[in-house]
Amino acid sequence: MHPEPKATDDAALVKAPNGGFRAWLHVALCHTVFLNTWGLANSYGVFQQYYTHTLDRSQSDISWIGGIQMFLLLFVGAFSGRATDAGYFRHCFVAGAVLQALGFCMASLSTTYYQILLSQAVCVGLGSGLVFTPGLSVMGSYFTEKRSVAVGLAASGAATGGILYPATANALLHHPGIGYGWTMRILALILLVIHVPSIIAYRPYLPPRSTGPLLEWRALRERPFVFFTASMFLNFSGLYMAFYYLGTFAREQIHLQTRESTNLLIILNAVGILGRSAPGFLAERYTGVCNMTLSVSLVCAICIYAWAAIDEGDDHVASLYTWTVVYGIFAGAAQALFPAMATRQTTDRTKVGARTGMVMTIVSFACLTAPAIQGALMRADGGRYLGAQVFSGSVVLMGVASLGVCRWCKVGFSVVKV
Repeated sequence: MHPEPKATDDAALVKAPNGGFRAWLHVALCHTVFLNTWGLANSYGVFQQYYTHTLDRSQSDISWIGGIQMFLLLFVGAFSGRATDAGYFRHCFVAGAVLQALGFCMASLSTTYYQILLSQAVCVGLGSGLVFTPGLSVMGSYFTEKRSVAVGLAASGAATGGILYPATANALLHHPGIGYGWTMRILALILLVIHVPSIIAYRPYLPPRSTGPLLEWRALRERPFVFFTASMFLNFSGLYMAFYYLGTFAREQIHLQTRESTNLLIILNAVGILGRSAPGFLAERYTGVCNMTLSVSLVCAICIYAWAAIDEGDDHVASLYTWTVVYGIFAGAAQALFPAMATRQTTDRTKVGARTGMVMTIVSFACLTAPAIQGALMRADGGRYLGAQVFSGSVVLMGVASLGVCRWCKVGFSVVKV
């Protein structure tokens, strides 16, 4: 394989199509990229439940598997994003798809905690990082207008994957004739089949650029970029608690059976289809993506605090289902708006990959540490979830404040679309 030919420094002069068959085809392909990356990450709750009951480890220990997987999904973005800008998109994408499938196959042979950590966390996570940021930045290069709509439609793939993978894994894991090993192999096959159209049809729109640093240090001197990145770091420190721990909360606090608790995870992701697609349209037409992100993030913080009011007992089952639907919609919106804003952190489209990768890499450390912190808070509180819920709601609220400062740096206190 060779990089796309003829690197150029005139990519900024290439006009984005902002529509047409090729552009919207890449939105559809990027939907499958989200499905096979964020969809996997959103599905980890079903494995959190399974590993907690099959491995002799605490919830905090088990959460490192999902945390490392999500960390690498984002951390590798700085490198794969820059490689994409340089013309090595297909190298990254194909290698990433192979690593993801290999990780699941190796997990199918694993019997200990550290084997699963290396296969499902490290190998799948590295593959996801090589697929996600290149796929997002290439799709984003087809749009300068309607980018929020395009990213929102693509990001709804995370909800599609969040329905497909946990439903499939839960059904197979508890099937007496299949078991854990074949479940992981079947998931690897599903993942590869879904990747095939992207491997065939995904093509960068901009020509590669031959020079440029791995990191855009100038971005760190731009206050809107710094406060936006800080806000997303804080948001993702709390936003994903439900995706990891809702299932175990339902079993331990509400006394639901495994099938019902898995249904909650599927509902949490399913309603995210609406949450990930509609806000992009509304932001593009009415509010602006920054204003929309502020609003949905604030609602997410309030929802996480409200989660703490759902106490133990059968009479709270309906409350938990209602909460899951509301939070799933707004958490899905926050997740979808994040990459939409990340790709807007520069007006130079030749640097979209590098800057998006920088944001993803910084945010990745929140995804790495937050699940373990939440698990440790639960353990310190005797298995109760209150401390972790308060922590998660508070850091998301701090993220809202930081994003408010980012907006102020751009337009002050003006009531305008931004």
